[in-house]
Amino acid sequence: MTTKTKAEPKSSGVTNGGARIVVDGDDEVLSPTDLSEMLAEGTKDSHDKAENCQFVKDFLRGRIKRELFKRGTAALYFVYAAMEEEIEKNEDHPHIAPIYFPAELHRREALAQDLEYFYGEDWESQISLSAGTKPYVDRIHEVGQRDPVLLVAHSYTRYMGDLSGGQILKKVAQRALKLPSTGEGLNFYQFEGIHSQKGFKQLYRSRMNELELDAETKERIVGESNRAFSFNMMVFTELEEIGKTIKEEVQDAGLGHSHAEIMEGGDINKCPYYAAKMVASGNPTYACQLAMTLLTHPPCQWALAAWVALLAGFTAWYIL
Repeated sequence: MTTKTKAEPKSSGVTNGGARIVVDGDDEVLSPTDLSEMLAEGTKDSHDKAENCQFVKDFLRGRIKRELFKRGTAALYFVYAAMEEEIEKNEDHPHIAPIYFPAELHRREALAQDLEYFYGEDWESQISLSAGTKPYVDRIHEVGQRDPVLLVAHSYTRYMGDLSGGQILKKVAQRALKLPSTGEGLNFYQFEGIHSQKGFKQLYRSRMNELELDAETKERIVGESNRAFSFNMMVFTELEEIGKTIKEEVQDAGLGHSHAEIMEGGDINKCPYYAAKMVASGNPTYACQLAMTLLTHPPCQWALAAWVALLAGFTAWYIL
């Protein structure tokens, strides 16, 4: 039996219904049967496959075609529009209500702003649901209508990933595509309603782990999360194929993000999918020093790019 010791409450930086939410301190004890832990363990293989997609590797290195970034943003819009539509329909469902945070998490309007930036005021007439994204959208609608508890998998996989890796991807895209420092085109990565991402993620995991679910249902949620990974990889593959036909000079930001920058947030071990494995093999401080050394030696920069892709690979599934 696992005993959870209480620490002094810490603010999550989130308000809900006018009252400030507080959660336990960083020393929370998790059980292997907690849903968040089951998801972390049960999606490792899917995670590894996603982070090895060529499209993802190129993105993390800062090699981004503007047209592909626009199309990826459109794909995100359709996915989030579907997910948030179904979540809103089921907001009173006993397994959805505890993790329903529309003001803090919902991304549909932010993505609409980004699409208006890239396509203009008539952006809605310029985008369409692609063949690679449609199965993902259809599945979200299916579970929302027939088996709403599986929305937990889609919600957690998307939103917690966005919070964990979004700022890294924002900086890579901003640098590579030379987007304005004021944030135009990157509203998707801005969570204005969350003042402490670390605190909010802890709150969200706690709420999710407290859902009354039997073992079989938890396993089905893990399976649905793996399915979500597969849908994301379908979108990655489609974008990669489209990229081969686009005659556009790659916007190259050089080496993308350094390990030092990735570690700067200090919360890498709270990634919902075992991000800690990427620093477990060595001292993070040493890794940062290695990255800086490689930066000063051009012949070794290809090695740093590969190192960065490996270390930042956990954000692969956050893109779409």
